[in-house]
Amino acid sequence: MEEADLKRWAALIIVAAIAVALTLGSVIVLVGATISISQMTNPAMRALATVAELLVGMLWLLGTIYIATHLAVLIFGKASAPRR
Repeated sequence: MEEADLKRWAALIIVAAIAVALTLGSVIVLVGATISISQMTNPAMRALATVAELLVGMLWLLGTIYIATHLAVLIFGKASAPRR
């Protein structure tokens, strides 16, 4: 194997670890928020918190997917030919 191939494999492992860590961290935080919301006694505050959790959770998980995809494209994408 060439040195470039080894660097690419190392980058693949690092990006995969980052993606898994971000996704698991997001899920753990969202589950904790869900548990906290389910223990609220005020129905209006619980409804507001549920809507906020859904919106923030979707954005957060989409962000982790974007970051993982962006890093993978940076590492494995082919450089395009320069435009004239």
